[in-house]
Amino acid sequence: MPATPAWPPKSAPRLFVEEALAAGHRVTLEGNQAHYLAKVMRIEPGGTVLLCDDLTGEWAAMVIEAGKRHVTVEPVDRLRDREAVPDFWLCPALLKKDRFDLLLEKATELGVAEIRPVVTRRCVADKLNAGRARSIVTEAAEQCARTALPVVAEPQPLAKLLASWPEDRTLFFADELGGEPAAEAFAGNARAALLTGPEGGFDEAERAAIRALLQVRPITLGPRILRGETAVIAGAALWMGVAGDWHNSLARG
Repeated sequence: MPATPAWPPKSAPRLFVEEALAAGHRVTLEGNQAHYLAKVMRIEPGGTVLLCDDLTGEWAAMVIEAGKRHVTVEPVDRLRDREAVPDFWLCPALLKKDRFDLLLEKATELGVAEIRPVVTRRCVADKLNAGRARSIVTEAAEQCARTALPVVAEPQPLAKLLASWPEDRTLFFADELGGEPAAEAFAGNARAALLTGPEGGFDEAERAAIRALLQVRPITLGPRILRGETAVIAGAALWMGVAGDWHNSLARG
């Protein structure tokens, strides 16, 4: 006798939706999401879609109707609660569009809670397309099975970031002139943030202002000069390994 197929299937498409999900509360997907399900994934009534709402977690939903312009689905089982996100922020200086797109994608995959872009004197960009940024982090979260989306803030000048910095949050400053070894500094800091520079680095006045903040701890990310996006990815991965949920999952294992 053939085995009963697992439900929901692991290959089911996974999407974030805007509205709160609840069992039996039907959701209509339109636009790009409907096109993806109907035309790309060839979803049919009776099929399964995994939905997340960034509020209640992840749900297995049954396809009720699959039309050309909309797809109606009905949440059936809540599979996971919204994940507990490590309390780690990234404060990267704005970079060229393609490099910042990569930064947004990888920061999401790594589990960062918030991304707070900074505008410095040597930034080649001073604006961020909020809609594009939202799409990038959403697609990355869908791909890596996150149940929570990172917050992406509006870019702000470095001076404003420093002036409003919370008293109870450590700001690790990736200084190309050196500092504490990052892994040693990160250990035990469960409420933290990482500040990284633009393509041309920080100027002397900016560096002095950063180092003058009491909550700042200058760090080094190693002996090599890293691109802006590489510094962000390396720093976030290292923090997750020594203070974030990578470390916690290893400890539980």
